[in-house]
Amino acid sequence: MDPQTLKEKRGETKRRILDAAANVFSDVGFAGARVDEIARQAGVNKATIYYHIGDKKALYAEVLRDIMGSAFDRSVRNLQGAQSPEEKLRIYVNSIARTMDQHPHLAPIMLWEQASGGENLPEVIAQVFANVIGTLTTVLEEGESQGVFIKTIPFIVHSMVIGGVMFYKASDPIRSKYNAFPETLKKMDKRVSGSVAVEIEKLILKAVKK
Repeated sequence: MDPQTLKEKRGETKRRILDAAANVFSDVGFAGARVDEIARQAGVNKATIYYHIGDKKALYAEVLRDIMGSAFDRSVRNLQGAQSPEEKLRIYVNSIARTMDQHPHLAPIMLWEQASGGENLPEVIAQVFANVIGTLTTVLEEGESQGVFIKTIPFIVHSMVIGGVMFYKASDPIRSKYNAFPETLKKMDKRVSGSVAVEIEKLILKAVKK
């Protein structure tokens, strides 16, 4: 097997492992996840997982880095082309919404982390979160200096965005399942990055604008 083909094969194997791990971590959280089950869903043996990535902690960190790192990089690139603080804030909200749609396992994984008080959150991922909030802080401070935004606490604004997006995404199975919810809720867009993101953008901008 030539080096390029071997590299592609290893990449495909790692992708299957990460996808299987994301599925298991979202279903049962870090504490409940078993490497045996991840290996079964990935169609590999445990030794292959240890060879390509490492133990369960390393695998968990890699799953979150795979999702959050690429999402953060994309968000920063998109912000570079924006002209006004309002546009940048819309891009910030939409980037988070798109990440939730593209990676449906992220919301349940983060809810598990919230429930455990971040017991298993890797330090490298905490740094990514800090960078995300730092980006929002820059946007809000720019808007404040231009007299567009009121003075706010960036973490609270971030919590409003991430809470709305994550809870909406995670609650879809509940809204769809129970008859107690009206049809208007059942028929709402399953995506967050469409009309839902627009509504969240509107509410957040209304909250922070002078």
